Amino acid sequence: MALPYKVHTINIMKDEQFAPSFLEISPNNKIPAIVDHETGVSMMESGAILYYLATKTDKFLPKDPQHHWQAIEWLNWQMGGFGPMLGQANHFLKFNPGKSDYAEERFGNEAKRLYGVLDKQLEGRDFVAGEYSIADMAIWPWAARWEWQKIDMDTLPNVKRWYHTIAARPAVQKAYSVPTGGQAITAPLNILILTDGKMGDLMQCRGVAQAITDGALAGFDDRDKPP
Repeated sequence: MALPYKVHTINIMKDEQFAPSFLEISPNNKIPAIVDHETGVSMMESGAILYYLATKTDKFLPKDPQHHWQAIEWLNWQMGGFGPMLGQANHFLKFNPGKSDYAEERFGNEAKRLYGVLDKQLEGRDFVAGEYSIADMAIWPWAARWEWQKIDMDTLPNVKRWYHTIAARPAVQKAYSVPTGGQAITAPLNILILTDGKMGDLMQCRGVAQAITDGALAGFDDRDKPP
């Protein structure tokens, strides 16, 4: 979006999300959150942040009314279903396996259902609302951890194509080099990171890796599209 920005790291392992200064910006003590010093606006929730930035810059929301509202529709689909359910799937399948067979089955099955919904939406479309939009920005970071959710991408040809198309975007490549407490964000499996204009080594995520936040994708100039 070609906006200047500064990253402030919130260390949730040290309970920094409960600091009064952060709670003024994000009363729900969650990341991401932003402060726009140009307008004085501060807000939490990635969906709201993406919509705010899209309207501020007049980018990444289709001009066509049907596609415009389709982007809003799928942004809300991510906020209300895909994100929360995959968060639960990650919790039980990746970080706490064996704790609850019921929870693993419940959220594992719901994750598969939601991926199926996304695959159907992407049939015959490059992106969920026709053109690349804030809806794709919101959905992609959750799908980028598909292996945590025990998803077989080979059964989802449209999602797989969409996933790799977005992974190759220069802005997404840049997002993984943003320093967070001195460390770059850990890339998902099967993403080739561009280093000095050349493809880097395949990044393998192991253990507790930090997923990219939804809003991080919005903070970069996305004018340079891949061929």
